[in-house]
Amino acid sequence: MTYHILHRTLYEYAAPVSVSQHVARLEPRATSTQTPADFTLEIVPEPTLRRTRTDYFGNQLCLFSIQEVHARLEIVTKSRVSKRAGQLIVLDAAPAWEEVAGLFRDPVSPEVIEPYQFVFDSPQVRASLELSDYARESFADGTSLLVGARDLASRIFSDFKFDAKATTVATPLEEVWEQRRGVCQDFAHLGIACLRSLRLPARYVSGYLRTRPPEGKPRLVGADASHAWFAVFCPGVGWVDFDPTNNVQPAEEHITVAYGRDFGDVSPVAGILTGGGEHEVQVSVDVTEI
Repeated sequence: MTYHILHRTLYEYAAPVSVSQHVARLEPRATSTQTPADFTLEIVPEPTLRRTRTDYFGNQLCLFSIQEVHARLEIVTKSRVSKRAGQLIVLDAAPAWEEVAGLFRDPVSPEVIEPYQFVFDSPQVRASLELSDYARESFADGTSLLVGARDLASRIFSDFKFDAKATTVATPLEEVWEQRRGVCQDFAHLGIACLRSLRLPARYVSGYLRTRPPEGKPRLVGADASHAWFAVFCPGVGWVDFDPTNNVQPAEEHITVAYGRDFGDVSPVAGILTGGGEHEVQVSVDVTEI
């Protein structure tokens, strides 16, 4: 299955911007089930300086600087990505969650050093006793790690309401927990916090989701969106993804762009600027099967 992805971000500033520095994380990753074929990134105004590199987590970055006065910034990416079905994972064949958590207590074996870093708190995700208690409803004694993670994702889907107006990228997880509503970023953070509260390694995954319109309705251009979910590390299997927003396990219709400890590590576009005042941002994503 091959997809063409068009992602457009437009910033319009109330006052002129004299200088701005940005970093974009918009290039899909290569994974065991995903092969990027083409990728282009267009920026208007044309940056004075521009370079690419790979970050600590292996995500592809584009760093650029605009050093002319501008009142709007447009970033457009075009990607072509092939997806294939992954190996069938038998959830109840995974080791018990307590056994996995035990691997991440000092001293840690060299074989699990990489996932070990995803056990700890990060700037936007903090473990707590309250979240540990919530997670334990899915992780009874002896429960398979992956069975528990799947149940946790399902419970978040049932217990929390998707509400695009309830939160922003800056809303703390504690507020999401109290309001019981949010968006995919919030639900991914919640799942990660619950898992880390049990000393289980969990990471944040950003990407795209191919959406389908109701039967008999046309698909709206730009209706697809940036998406987020979480992954848990399972010994002998690797990282396994779960999407609590849609109560599914990501497969051929989920396209991975980046991963990190939380949203702060994978923000699609971030930057600093001189001037600008208030600004409006418009984002549209169109994922088309080729």
